[in-house]
Amino acid sequence: MSLFPTCAPRTQALIGGSLLAVMLATRFHHFGDALHLPDASWALFFLAGFYLARAWLPVLLLAAVAIDVAAVGWMGVSGYCLTPAYAALQLAHLALWAGGRMARELRGIVAMVAVALAATGLAFVLSNGAFYWFGGRVAEPNWAQFAQTFVDYAPAFLASTLVYLGVAAAAHALAAHLAPGRFAGLHAGR
Repeated sequence: MSLFPTCAPRTQALIGGSLLAVMLATRFHHFGDALHLPDASWALFFLAGFYLARAWLPVLLLAAVAIDVAAVGWMGVSGYCLTPAYAALQLAHLALWAGGRMARELRGIVAMVAVALAATGLAFVLSNGAFYWFGGRVAEPNWAQFAQTFVDYAPAFLASTLVYLGVAAAAHALAAHLAPGRFAGLHAGR
């Protein structure tokens, strides 16, 4: 049983719609640049697990795939990452969702941050590992090279996810401060 009560359908729609809008705005750029924010999708799946009802999960998974297909098919974004291992990205999203579900049952920021780190790390291992070992882009995969890709790329994924989660936590704290009774239990039940 969740520590937090179910929030109203209208609130669910507001949060879910906001997460979808941020995904649409950021999903095209993994690490960002001077003109674009880094991809917020991993944080969004964690937040969706924390705030939204289970019915939102397939909506977000389909939206992520649709955005990727549109980006590669019609917007000229490189399809380099679309390999046979792409399905593992959905497993990474599920790991983040599950991390959000787990975090909603915890008390204390340290425990929640630990779950966010663990879920993001697992998501990275699933997505990057599948891409490296099964994506067909690496001619002769080996453990040393895989470890180096982890060292090279994991910090950026962890950092961007944690920054977005920090912004969301600050927004939640501000909302709870401005309307204490209204936002105290801003989480879905099932």
